[in-house]
Amino acid sequence: MDGNGRWAKQKGLLRSIGHENGTKSVRETVESSAQLGVENLTLYAFSTENWNRPKLEVQTLMKLLVSSLKKEIKTLQENDIRLQAIGCLESLPKKAHKELLEVIEKTKDNKRMCLTLALSYGSREELINTIKQISLKVKNNIISIENIDESVINEHLYTQNLPDVDLLIRTSGEQRISNFLLWQIAYAEFYFTKVLWPDFTKEHLYEAIIEYQKRERRFGKTSEQLH
Repeated sequence: MDGNGRWAKQKGLLRSIGHENGTKSVRETVESSAQLGVENLTLYAFSTENWNRPKLEVQTLMKLLVSSLKKEIKTLQENDIRLQAIGCLESLPKKAHKELLEVIEKTKDNKRMCLTLALSYGSREELINTIKQISLKVKNNIISIENIDESVINEHLYTQNLPDVDLLIRTSGEQRISNFLLWQIAYAEFYFTKVLWPDFTKEHLYEAIIEYQKRERRFGKTSEQLH
């Protein structure tokens, strides 16, 4: 969800106002995804690298996270959406961490869609943690090296209960992955749009999904093998 800061700058506003306006796009995207029958939606909300931003901006983002969770619990419940989070959640401020865990607990039985927030998330850190966990199990003779395969790695990732990514949407004209779900996007379709995140509407979401539906997903095979 890229472009909050640039959106604010273009309008001569503080970056924090851009982030606030970005929450409206979050709500619209989440509700629209649930209505379309999307079963899993992951939003890259705050990366491990984002901690390096100016202290005031980080504080604003964390306050916004707390207020958004409080406000959106009603939307999640009404739409039967379960919230979960991935990342180094212990590094979040206590208040934000507590609020997050409360909303996760309150929505845990919802079935329509799983909304995952990537918070203090970095894919390389996730992969390092995974390697450490598996190495420890090999050392303690819980897993043999010969038995390590994709499924074993998947079981040790933050996303162990999620399928691989089908469609990755990036806003604001940026065309890079930025340390996001590097293992899980192996066969994802990428969709880049120049629309800044606060201007991203359900119509933009529909455009991305229609484009995705036109693509042939071959997973390494030929067209002839699929048809």
